[in-house]
Amino acid sequence: MTHPPTVAVLGPGGTGGLLAALLSRSGHRVICLAREDTAGTLRRTGITVRSPRFGTFTAPVDADTELREPVDACLVTVKHTALDAALTRVPPAALGDALVVPLLNGVEHPAALRARYRPDRVAPAVIRVESTRTAPGVIEHGSPFAEIDLAGNAVPRPRLDALADRLTAAGATARVVGDETAALWAKMAFLAPFALLTTRYGIPLGEARTRHRAELEALVAETTAVSRACGARADPDGALARYDAFPPTAKSSMQRDAEAGRPLELDAIGGALLRAAGRHGVPVPVTARLVGELRAAGH
Repeated sequence: MTHPPTVAVLGPGGTGGLLAALLSRSGHRVICLAREDTAGTLRRTGITVRSPRFGTFTAPVDADTELREPVDACLVTVKHTALDAALTRVPPAALGDALVVPLLNGVEHPAALRARYRPDRVAPAVIRVESTRTAPGVIEHGSPFAEIDLAGNAVPRPRLDALADRLTAAGATARVVGDETAALWAKMAFLAPFALLTTRYGIPLGEARTRHRAELEALVAETTAVSRACGARADPDGALARYDAFPPTAKSSMQRDAEAGRPLELDAIGGALLRAAGRHGVPVPVTARLVGELRAAGH
């Protein structure tokens, strides 16, 4: 990798903006890729982070509407609903040898990225973080953690290790995991029941896990069965324990999107789960009903 390392961030929202600011603060050159109005704001003001863990700070970043030079890695942190349009900002020729690191919900996006970019440079990752963009270039980070699992079955391991080291040095907790499928489905198995249940009923997790306990347990059982059919281990008891340990006021990002009138990642989460269940012949009646009801409601 070149020195100083350069990282592009496609979609400097809650997750991307946090990582961009942390990487910039630790000495990386960061290029944020966004719409012209957002890019202009970031060039002028940088990114301000307010965080109980990382403090309040402002970090300078470069910004453009399109990638025009080689970078070491490109973090893809847009919502799944905006992915196809956003990828036009990253021409394959400009990307060169860079790692493409999607931090997206769902399990189907790596195949789409490998069809567009070098398959042996696509490194799917999952992130556990609560971080929100409150305005262009302003990030509120609320969780006491920002944990990243990096994978990529065909990516040279030294490239993954180097990126994990840089993310960890910047303040996140990053590690390389050996099984891409397991990493993606571990996130999906936790996210899908949480997102579908809270969004369908429009209530925070504390209320959902008590008033709709039977449905939550059914969703966990169904998601576990699909995960195992896809070759990933799953722990339904552990998942339920994590839901019970979450603050009762917790909301899923899908529920927040619904409340704000934004497009939902319903297809990337619920739709992908139903498609995987269909491929493997796994019955998922509760998941199918909730997805159907959300679609019928105009989502």
